[in-house]
Amino acid sequence: MKECRSVGDMSDNGGLVLLGAPLGNPADASTRLREVLAVADVVAAEDTRRLTRLARDLDVTIPGRIVSYFEGNEERRTPELVDVLAAGYQVALVTDGGMPSVSDPGYRLVRAALDAGVPVTAAPGPSAVTTALALSGLPCDRFCFEGFLPRTPGARRARLRALATEERTLVLFEAPHRVAAALADLAAAFGDDRPAALCRELTKTYEEVLRRPLGYLARWAAEGQPRGEITLVVAGAPAAAAERPDDDTLRAAVAAREAAGLTRRDAITEVATEYDLRRRDVYTIVHA
Repeated sequence: MKECRSVGDMSDNGGLVLLGAPLGNPADASTRLREVLAVADVVAAEDTRRLTRLARDLDVTIPGRIVSYFEGNEERRTPELVDVLAAGYQVALVTDGGMPSVSDPGYRLVRAALDAGVPVTAAPGPSAVTTALALSGLPCDRFCFEGFLPRTPGARRARLRALATEERTLVLFEAPHRVAAALADLAAAFGDDRPAALCRELTKTYEEVLRRPLGYLARWAAEGQPRGEITLVVAGAPAAAAERPDDDTLRAAVAAREAAGLTRRDAITEVATEYDLRRRDVYTIVHA
């Protein structure tokens, strides 16, 4: 494997550039996206027709060769694009919306380019994951992204059972024709009352964010299939409360911390914090 050059070594005419494309509103396109489209030797697009519309909306002329790069052909096309990159040309990769590789084509090409020693960089842009997360009204400080759930009911339910105790906010993508079934399974696994948000057609004319418990969203989706691009945001599971030990165990825990060098005051504070107890209650037990 060749040694990978740093991003700083990339010239205007070489390397792979990942383009963050607008989710729907062309006005969200960055200046750098426009600049790269106007100079790239090759633009690999998930949907060439959507790329053409985007370029027209942005009043950008794409002088380079436009090729399709989607789930059905990326395995075959990746070596071809790596050959182009290895020859010193610049290839821009753009998906239908958001960042390449995030539940979209791109990872295979990024990995192959890096293995070939080709520099890879990005023109960052919109992301449905972080946009939906910010709009959801749910905690954003810690979250996990699960992408698309398994398509078959059995595999989907098994995955959701494994996620039922996840305490971080959960972000999912789902296809319109599967969202009702997915929400029903989410409600069954997480509970009808778990807070959630269904984000539909983000940044587009008919943008909609429905912030309701999972049970409500499941019933709403079952009444009529939602249309458009859908991102689901689900609140994490409540933190499991630590089991309250008996008094002798609490005294032993404080004594062990004292033996390790803590003052009694600090030892009591640590034990109270660990078991989510009031410090005064632990103090009373220790001095009983």
